[in-house]
Amino acid sequence: MQGKIVKGIAGFYYVHVVGSGVYECKAKGAFRKEKRKPLVGDNVEIDILDEEEKTGNITEIHRRKNELIRPAVANIDQALVVFAVTKPKPHLNLLDRFLVMMECKEIPVVLCFNKKDLSEDREWKKLQSIYETCGYPTIFSSAAKEENIDMVRQALHGKTTVLAGPSGVGKSSLINLLHPEAGMETGDISRKIERGKHTTRHSELFPLDEYSYIMDTPGFSSLYVNDFEKEDLKMYFREFEPYEGECRFQGCSHIHEPGCRVKEALEAGKIPESRYKNYLEMYKELEEKRRY
Repeated sequence: MQGKIVKGIAGFYYVHVVGSGVYECKAKGAFRKEKRKPLVGDNVEIDILDEEEKTGNITEIHRRKNELIRPAVANIDQALVVFAVTKPKPHLNLLDRFLVMMECKEIPVVLCFNKKDLSEDREWKKLQSIYETCGYPTIFSSAAKEENIDMVRQALHGKTTVLAGPSGVGKSSLINLLHPEAGMETGDISRKIERGKHTTRHSELFPLDEYSYIMDTPGFSSLYVNDFEKEDLKMYFREFEPYEGECRFQGCSHIHEPGCRVKEALEAGKIPESRYKNYLEMYKELEEKRRY
């Protein structure tokens, strides 16, 4: 029987099988010998031990499409990165770090700015102009007023989505609006996993419908970008892409070289200033890392 791991806790893995519910499983010893650890999001084969008690053993882990270290999760189709338009004011440097991290892992991003009802038009329009210019699909929602929740639901349909963003931006309220649709099988999951005993310290996938899952992650307050060299950073700013290879110098870092097309585009207002400023900050960080 094939299913997807929706939660792992204390050596038990909870496997959601479409049409059958959730099975509490252990992983077979061979995985330990091979140093392979099942992850939330893994597609697995299970042997049923007791159908009534819904228990089983994981016998095979299918090949992963991708995996993240923090949160530890596999086979993500996309990330829904949630920030508030206001209250709290969006920390754009942190947001750009999320985007770099996802670009580095080749995970598509949908941006969701929540609490639109508390903001003035100029606040959300400014964010829209920054991130849509860079080619990110952007949704402005209000969980409190249930505004544009259907757009969010549509963006998640048929995909396994990791939800990321700092605390206090309304991620839980969004999940609560999206989650009731999961119906009976989600009820089984909640009872089996006894959600509520554990806060969002563990990675957990919620089925929204038969083929759509969303995963909540702990609130991030800082994020260090250090999985790659400073020379690679420019590849993760997608608005630089049209100018790659067009600068006067090959391997231009887009910082101090003359004849740089990226800096020309910045001066012409084609590249958002806040994004470029955050690029410089991350570049310096990576430079320092190499020094030590």
